[in-house]
Amino acid sequence: MAWPPHSLAGEPIPELVLRPGDPVVSVVDLPAVPKGTKGRVEVADGFAWRRYTVRFGNGIYIDFLDGRHIESAGRRRGLRRR
Repeated sequence: MAWPPHSLAGEPIPELVLRPGDPVVSVVDLPAVPKGTKGRVEVADGFAWRRYTVRFGNGIYIDFLDGRHIESAGRRRGLRRR
């Protein structure tokens, strides 16, 4: 059974599960990165709050991004490790 949200709580952060190397796209304007810019996850971190460091196509690195800032642009293709 889940607890009901607190009356003062904001909208929940969209859940996003990515791995390093996965392609992403920005869904909001970020500093020096316009909305819709594609990038790749460089670092995936966190347990309770999943956050990512992303290298965008324009050469900018930004960290502490989550589902409010980026979304998956599809999985990379190729071999998978076992």
